[in-house]
Amino acid sequence: MNNQESLPATTYLKNYQPPNFYIHKTKLHIEISKQSVKVSSILTISRNAATDAIGKSLLLSGKELSLQSVSINGGKLTPDEYVVSDDNLVIASVPDQFLLEIEVLIYPKNNTSLEGLYKSRTMYCTQCEAEGFRRITYYLDRPDVMSEFTTTIVADKSTCPVLLSNGNLIDSGEILTDLKEVYHWATWHDPFPKPSYLFAMVAGDLSVVQDSFRTVSGKQIDIQLFVESKDIDKCSHALESLKHAMKWDEEVFGREYDLSLYMIVAVDDFNMGAMENKGLNIFNTSCVLAHPETTTDQGFKRVEAVVAHEYFHNWSGNRVTCRDWFQLSLKEGFTVFRDSEFSAYMGSSTVKRIEDVNFLRSVQFAEDSGPTAHPVQPQSYMEISNFYTVTIYEKGAEIVRMIYTLLGPKLFRKASDLYFSRYDGQAVTIDDFVSIMSEVSGRSLKQFMIWYERPGTPLLTVTSDYDKKNCQYKLTFKQSFKKIKNKSISTHEGPYHIPIKLGLINDQGPISISKNGEKSVLIELKEEEETFTFDDVYEHPVPSILQGFSAPVKLDYNYSEKDLAVLVSKDEDGFNRWNASQELAIHLMKNMQIEFRSSGKFSSNSCLNNAFLSVISTPDKDMAMQALILTLPSESIMSELSNEVDVEAIHAVRNFISSDLGKNLTEHWENIYSSNSTSKAYSFNASEVARRSLKNLALRYMVSGKSHNSLELLRVQVTESDNMTDTLSALAALVNDDRLNSIDLASELLSKFYLNWKDEPLVLNQWFQLQASCQLPGGLNRVRLLIDHPAFDFNNPNKVRSLIGVFCSNNPTNFHCDKGDGYNFLADQILALDKLNPQIASRLLNPLTRWRKFPQHRGNLMRVQLDRVASENGLSRDTYEIASKGLK
Repeated sequence: MNNQESLPATTYLKNYQPPNFYIHKTKLHIEISKQSVKVSSILTISRNAATDAIGKSLLLSGKELSLQSVSINGGKLTPDEYVVSDDNLVIASVPDQFLLEIEVLIYPKNNTSLEGLYKSRTMYCTQCEAEGFRRITYYLDRPDVMSEFTTTIVADKSTCPVLLSNGNLIDSGEILTDLKEVYHWATWHDPFPKPSYLFAMVAGDLSVVQDSFRTVSGKQIDIQLFVESKDIDKCSHALESLKHAMKWDEEVFGREYDLSLYMIVAVDDFNMGAMENKGLNIFNTSCVLAHPETTTDQGFKRVEAVVAHEYFHNWSGNRVTCRDWFQLSLKEGFTVFRDSEFSAYMGSSTVKRIEDVNFLRSVQFAEDSGPTAHPVQPQSYMEISNFYTVTIYEKGAEIVRMIYTLLGPKLFRKASDLYFSRYDGQAVTIDDFVSIMSEVSGRSLKQFMIWYERPGTPLLTVTSDYDKKNCQYKLTFKQSFKKIKNKSISTHEGPYHIPIKLGLINDQGPISISKNGEKSVLIELKEEEETFTFDDVYEHPVPSILQGFSAPVKLDYNYSEKDLAVLVSKDEDGFNRWNASQELAIHLMKNMQIEFRSSGKFSSNSCLNNAFLSVISTPDKDMAMQALILTLPSESIMSELSNEVDVEAIHAVRNFISSDLGKNLTEHWENIYSSNSTSKAYSFNASEVARRSLKNLALRYMVSGKSHNSLELLRVQVTESDNMTDTLSALAALVNDDRLNSIDLASELLSKFYLNWKDEPLVLNQWFQLQASCQLPGGLNRVRLLIDHPAFDFNNPNKVRSLIGVFCSNNPTNFHCDKGDGYNFLADQILALDKLNPQIASRLLNPLTRWRKFPQHRGNLMRVQLDRVASENGLSRDTYEIASKGLK
């Protein structure tokens, strides 16, 4: 891929053309044998009269297919009547309406890309989003071609007793072969037209857990969750989460499920988290299986959120889908917003908001400031799988949230109802979605569209002025943003339309700032610079800006330490209380980094100690909220806030502050730990999750402060806990503790942990993560040894992400060693993976693309390895696209 003539083609939004043909009905006959799978398709096709397609040839996409035959209206074509290439089947002459029959052979056992139809452990399964269906048969594999599917699957009943596909089961039976083998078949019909990316099928040896849900109209929905028999005890949480999501979507969005059957299948080998295939969701096991002994609280939360996300896609993605892949955030951004609102309803809304924003700031903001930055509606791509990014999902959700904020709950619900009814069964665009919001609200959202079109994170600089004589307080907002050089991709060159929710706080708490006595107002910034005046303000306030994080921007306001302390103690907006505590810590950590670089030493600072003591002394009703306020900013956040990343200084400063807080507040941490330790049986609910989060935070501070009894507490919690949350929390603290006794104990307990859980793949993923993220010296050698461990599988995406991904993204002190061995290691793994699974290989590249953020000696070493990857002959377009953008 290093030669100019072999560069992959780029697809542009501006070149979109409607399809020349439509496929109205798709009949698939999929026959599974030991060595191969025969796929026979009968397609009902017509020419698109709305285009200039008269006389044009039919071009179908296909990849790694062995073509056996092609027929039109029953007449078999000869090889000189069509052309087959690596990516296409072209038939030069076709009528305006016809039946096309195609037969191909495919080899799922050899399909390591995990796209299309492949073999995972005991089952055959599919992953067709975005362009995987072309690995199953030749097709118009694009989202704006929607077809009614009927699928028949045939397989050996002894090895594949379960046969599943989209929709409703309409018939099944058995076939006795001459060799006395029993084959069976099942025919499924999906009455709702869908694009090929939503097709799914599963055939394998699976057990099923069943449940049901009665909809608001009284219809009973049968629910089936298919898993390997060993996982049958890990299904109840996903089933309950699904029923909660179905009820919530009826009540909040008016969306009722449309089929009589809803199926989920858990798959161990899966590139993504889950897939919303119509009526047959296929899930990565990590996103659907949960049990207290094997799953952490965060794991339970993830299952709840992902199950809801894929269910919500039934309307925001399936019934109304995207016209082309440039509109990906139409379904993903909207659905992430919906699942976020659901999770907030199921737990603490403030905690959920903080968790979402923390992830956005540490990951999406970094993407926005790096070489792979792209708009929420991209203008071009080489490989669409590279655009399943945090920008498309999380920033896309933030844009939908801003629309929700601007319209208010009632108008937003009215608009979403109209969106679903008007575009039901259609493939539409982001413009269509925003136009509906504008139509219903009567508001112009033309300027707001900049959020979709412009890459980068805007900076909001705020200054204040208090006129004591006239009791007036003024806030001046100035926005800075990346200019769009290519004017052809956007009609908007000016400032963003930014909703800003704010309040004013004094020593007694929030003050009234509107004629109606409201303590919080929404202002809309539409100019590059605007000033807002507040009257009847009788003492100098502290502004609480961007309450609830009302817009995804970077905020620059010169808060004093005293201002931040007021916000932490008096602001009623939970998000800004947490944010003020973070800003207080960030201010201190930045100053200490400067001190460390100049002298290599630290001096203790009482400001943060006093702020933490204030929070501890006035316990929050929500312990999870209290735990978040008492958690220091992560090293990734501090790296993103740095113009040039000093890995050692960031790590040393955070460790010192954590140790200082641990020592100075020892008695308080011990009290928190003991008062929240209980022998009650594990329960996953908001209050218990909060209790465990605060307890384990206290334990980490005790370990950081080298509390005399902390090592024994770790040993007891690891060996005697009845749940994985407490076990892993203690083990994570232990493996990062540099005391000699801790290192010996960690080695012993890690070995026991492996022996206890060696038959549980998901638990072993966490075992790999623990060791990959250990920041004690020697991290790269530990990871190299673990790659050779019998439990590690290079073909399994979960294992790769847990070991290689975690080490390179979450262990900066070991990955960024001065000799560059970590960079060379990552490049080696990417090049090996690219031959097996390009999607996973390309996603591992991100740490190397950030080379500009590091000092020159490190940046050059990173760039050399990135260039080595980009120059590799035969590199996939997935990996080449990310590597080449990283080098620009």
